[in-house]
Formats: sequence, C-alpha cells, structure tokens
Amino acid sequence: MLVLLTGVSGAGKSSLVKELRRRDYVAYDADDDGFTEPLPDGTWRWRESLVRELFAGRGDGLVFFAGCSEEQANFEFDFKVLLSAPREVVVERLRTRTTNSFGKSKDELERALADMEWVLPVLCRSADLIVDTTRPIDEVADAVLDAIASRSSGAS
Repeated sequence: MLVLLTGVSGAGKSSLVKELRRRDYVAYDADDDGFTEPLPDGTWRWRESLVRELFAGRGDGLVFFAGCSEEQANFEFDFKVLLSAPREVVVERLRTRTTNSFGKSKDELERALADMEWVLPVLCRSADLIVDTTRPIDEVADAVLDAIASRSSGAS
C-alpha cells in the first residue's frame, strides 16, 4: 500500500515520517530525502522521475511518502492522509523549526499562509483521512496506522 502524507508547510509531515521510521515503517520525506527541487520563483516541485523510480521499486509492502506539491496529482496513492493544524500552530512551527528553513523569511511565511487558504480545501476533497496534528506525534501516527489497518481489513 502506498500512502501519501500531505499538508501545508508546518503541518507535521516530517515529524510523522520520523515517528513512522522510529517504528520501523518505510517512510520518505519528499523534502528531506531529495525528491524535491526549487523553481526560479521560489516554489518547490517534486522530481517526478525520481519519485516514479522510488514507487516502481517499492515492492508490495506499506510505504509512506510525505510531501505537498501539485505533482502529487500525477501519482496513484492507495490512501491519502491530510495532516492539518490551525494557522497559529503552523506559524509557530515554521518560526521555530530547525530542520527546514522554509517559512523563516517574511515572503516564505506569507506564501505558506496563502497556501493554507487555497491548498487545504483542495487536499480535503481528495483525502481519505484528515488528522489534526496538534496532538502528540505518537497519537498522530496511531491514528494513521489505525485507519490504514481498518482500510486493509475491509472495514469502512
């Protein structure tokens, strides 16, 4: 099963990937694992050929892929998880995070907040599960894994 973990910058994608890896799941972070590239306008996109190569060689197991880019619409995911947090939480996360510099400048923060206005409704429409990431990351991981287990067992 191929699972997309998506959401705006600061929603908790990287933190969830780390927690899933800690639990020995196969999980990739589009930004941290080299599957994105910058564009001249300061935005980022997925490196589609690398993502396709990764997915082609993944086998039949459970694989998580975290990222948020227009290119995600070009891929077939078995399950889509939208990670969500209130605006003020996202702002604080972007301001204080140390693993990724995106969102630190005024322009990037404004772009991230503008994205929340139009990206979230689009992502909500295609999500199989929406998870509030203001709770502890282990609870977020439990919610995602429980939903996948329910889906896999045929429960609705």
